[in-house]
Amino acid sequence: MALFDIEPLHEDFGARITGIDLAAPLSAAAVEEIQAAIDDYSLLHFPHQPFDDGRQLAFTKALGEAEEGHVAKGESGKIVYFGTIGNVQPDGTKLGNQNKKTVFLTGNNMWHSDSSFREVPSRLSIMCVYEVPDEGGATEFVSLRAAHGRLDAETQARIEPLRAIHDYTYSRSKVAPDAVSPSLSASLPPVAQKLVRLNPRTGAKNYYLGSHAKTIQDMAEAEARALLDDLQARATQPAHAYSHQWQPEDLVIWDNRCLLHRGSGYDADKYRRYMRQTRVRGEVSTLLE
Repeated sequence: MALFDIEPLHEDFGARITGIDLAAPLSAAAVEEIQAAIDDYSLLHFPHQPFDDGRQLAFTKALGEAEEGHVAKGESGKIVYFGTIGNVQPDGTKLGNQNKKTVFLTGNNMWHSDSSFREVPSRLSIMCVYEVPDEGGATEFVSLRAAHGRLDAETQARIEPLRAIHDYTYSRSKVAPDAVSPSLSASLPPVAQKLVRLNPRTGAKNYYLGSHAKTIQDMAEAEARALLDDLQARATQPAHAYSHQWQPEDLVIWDNRCLLHRGSGYDADKYRRYMRQTRVRGEVSTLLE
């Protein structure tokens, strides 16, 4: 007997999940059923889930090992498990459009997979929502699994053995030349990732790229950039995207192994936005999958 109800969100991926209280202690069977739904649907939306940081971290750890934030670790060595997505500060005030922190977060408006620039990248991201703007602020998602399935056999075979180089400093420098501090940049050197990944539970394949993917190993720069840009453009056509309109008490889990996402922007001078994100670390480097 199913422990919750599933309603598909998009023809390629995504499901709305109801009939379960995630704040309550979860049985091993419930955790296993959620993990299976993640593998099948890639994105799970649980509406009406009132959370706080303590419950969110406990839920995160139920799904795997919590991943520490790369910015705090790289800049100060501090281990923190939460990131704030939005402009509301711990003291309740908000930052405007021109604040350096707000500008830095606009890097999230490029298509990306969280932590693809780490040797062991994120498996899951978990977002809990508290305040949202009246206009803007949606997040778009696309499936790189569905995109891989749409490729012809020749292209699939061509990209199968390739490795892309993911570089945090490269991607964030698109926001501003000095967006990444020297200590943070040094803590996140470029890493190689498989361009084609395999879900170990289902056997489904997807390609793996995004704004952090700078080039392809052992390929001429122009050719590599053209291939990465073409693959991303195929995946991110508007017809293939699901746009999530955030609401307070939303809890959304997405699979960074096979989805790209991006923010759509909002007016930080006019509105408040406060969402808390945790992540579940992947098990191994993609090169060892």
